Amino acid sequence: MEALRGETLAAGPAASRAGALLTLEGLAVGPPGGPVLLQDVDLALAPGERVALVGASGAGKTTFLRTLNGQIAPKAGAIRLAGEPFSALAGGRLRRARGQVALIAQKHDLVDVLPVHANVMAGALGRWSDLRALRYLIRPRAGELAEAEAALAAVGLAGKLMSDTAHLSGGEQQRVAIARALVQAPKLLLADEPVASLDPATASEVLRLLTELAKTRGVGLICSLHQPELAARWFDRVLELRDARLEAAC
Repeated sequence: MEALRGETLAAGPAASRAGALLTLEGLAVGPPGGPVLLQDVDLALAPGERVALVGASGAGKTTFLRTLNGQIAPKAGAIRLAGEPFSALAGGRLRRARGQVALIAQKHDLVDVLPVHANVMAGALGRWSDLRALRYLIRPRAGELAEAEAALAAVGLAGKLMSDTAHLSGGEQQRVAIARALVQAPKLLLADEPVASLDPATASEVLRLLTELAKTRGVGLICSLHQPELAARWFDRVLELRDARLEAAC
């Protein structure tokens, strides 16, 4: 394996520094107040490109993804999203920039007591006022429900708009989480072990859906996985976190 330093590996087959959606330059990441888990990362991701991250538990995959969406500040280096210095922003500018990056967590982060449409439209909270969000929970408008239904249709759940979230299967809940991310209308989609709790057939279906949506919508996708065989099957590039470096998987 070869560490991701230098233009050839960093740019990859689809991206270039000039036209990249996401650019990482000398990035080092680690938990707040904790050690560096990953360092010296140079990487460029093109719109619509699908990249898988593999590595042992504790290698830093989740920390890396949370750094990319602004939840954790980088230890060193720069993150640029569509050419803008994402890692240097703060306050309102950071919140607006984070709206362009959607993170699908391993445990879905859905609210079981809410209907499916409310969980889907949580993806709009970054562009809604608190008052509008409260009003939606009491009396959603037809246009808002239509937006939720369109997102659900994109993930194959068009008939689940008014369903109880708690009654969905694990695979269906993961699709709801993807629909919520689509409502956010991100430029970059991050998925943290999205199929860890799913059976093999459902896992393949969810990854097929994620990678097809990224390609057809021109959204960059970075997805962490424990299954190298799924990474090789569904993604344009497979990168491994190993010994505090991000490397191209053999």
